[in-house]
This record gives sequence, structure tokens and C-alpha cells, in this order.
Amino acid sequence: MGEQNNSSFKFKDLTVYKKAFELSMDIFQITKKFPTDEKYGLTSQIRRSSRSVCSSIGEGYRKRKYEAHFISKTSDADMENSETSVWVDFAFECGYIDKLDQTNFNNKAAEIGRLLNHMMENPQKYNRS
Repeated sequence: MGEQNNSSFKFKDLTVYKKAFELSMDIFQITKKFPTDEKYGLTSQIRRSSRSVCSSIGEGYRKRKYEAHFISKTSDADMENSETSVWVDFAFECGYIDKLDQTNFNNKAAEIGRLLNHMMENPQKYNRS
């Protein structure tokens, strides 16, 4: 049974998942310093979109034998990743993060985007049942 559980969570071994999870946690940590009046605004939005990248990767990977579904969920992850980058830019413009953090987060998001695009262009590489 343990082996079956491990096989169902292989998406957590994907480089793109690890990088997206790391970015999401970095964003979580930095947003703890955002003003309280942003709790239901920017803080909530950037946390939600960065976490959605990870959940969409997991959902798509579990349906990877259905190529169209896999590509659709991976595309959703890419969309959420792009949204995260937009919120990062807002956080910078609002003075909540510095230029170094903005650049770092956007560089990480760009790398995640490249990895997601590779997955969408090569879905057969991920369907090893």
C-alpha cells in the first residue's frame, strides 16, 4: 500500500512542482509583512495564485493519461503563474517588496513558465503509466 501511495504523489518530484512550491512559500513569507488592509486584496490574491500553480500541476499530473486534460490543467498552472507575476509587480509598485525581491520572484516565475510550457509541448513524456 505504501508503494501505491508514493506513486500517486510523483508530481511532487517534478522540478516544476518543487520550484512552484518554493516560490509560493517565499511569497507567503514576504506577504506576512504586507499591510493588514491588503489582507483581502493583494495578500490574498498573490498567495492564492501562487498556490494554485502547485495544485494545478498536481491535478494535471494525476490525469496525465488523458492528454487534453493534462495540457488543460498545465495551462491553468501557467495562467496562475502569470497572474502571480502580475501581483508581484503590484507589490513592488505599492512599495511592499523591493526591486531585488521583484526581480527574484519574476525570474522564478519565468523559469516555472518555461517548465510548464515544456510540459504542454511534450505531454507524452509525462504519461508513463
